[in-house]
Amino acid sequence: MTLKGRNSYVLCHSEGASRSPEPKAKGKRLKNLGGEELKKLKLIVGLGNPGKAYAHNRHNIGFRCINHLARLHSISMKQHHCRCQVGTGEIAGVEVLLAKPKTFVNLSGEAVGRLMRKYSILVNDLIIIYDDLDLPSGKLRLRQGGSAGGHKGINSIISALGSKDFCRIKVGIGRPIEEDGTPATDEDIIVGHVLSNFTPQEEAAIKPAITTAAEAIKSILTDGVTAAMNEFN
Repeated sequence: MTLKGRNSYVLCHSEGASRSPEPKAKGKRLKNLGGEELKKLKLIVGLGNPGKAYAHNRHNIGFRCINHLARLHSISMKQHHCRCQVGTGEIAGVEVLLAKPKTFVNLSGEAVGRLMRKYSILVNDLIIIYDDLDLPSGKLRLRQGGSAGGHKGINSIISALGSKDFCRIKVGIGRPIEEDGTPATDEDIIVGHVLSNFTPQEEAAIKPAITTAAEAIKSILTDGVTAAMNEFN
């Protein structure tokens, strides 16, 4: 992981080698890889790193939210497509595709871009759930569009899609504190923080946040992003 500026935390590990950029997925519907016309889907993606070693890390809160949604709505997540673990089902009567990219966080755009092309999903039908250092643990923030805010996974998705105009649900993981009581900016401290598990005190705030994120998803699907932002921000 490298750090540039307050929010630029990234996971390197086996993400390392650069790959050819994905074709852009912009605002018009595309046919899937088989040329078939498919029913319109909402794509809900949780970001995280694959493998048991990372399962309960702060960086994997997006995966945990997807796991909760899948259990709550009886959606099987046993399929694998486009470098993602996926499942299809319905939430509040809306057909959804749940996905957990298996690319490591920094390369999330590769998987998300492939899924969107395969299933002809529009950018405004995409919802991303991910961790945010600058929100207190368990605090939710819904946002439509905007910059990556230093999150390398979101930056990867923006680059792959050629668009910032997708919905985000940010779940606070809190920024670690330096010995002098100031918010940490040191790379090693940030790396250790996002790749560590929540403390028991933090976990007490995170568990209800995961439940609230599921409620926010339902609100987005039924009432729209603006109404959901008004209710949950």
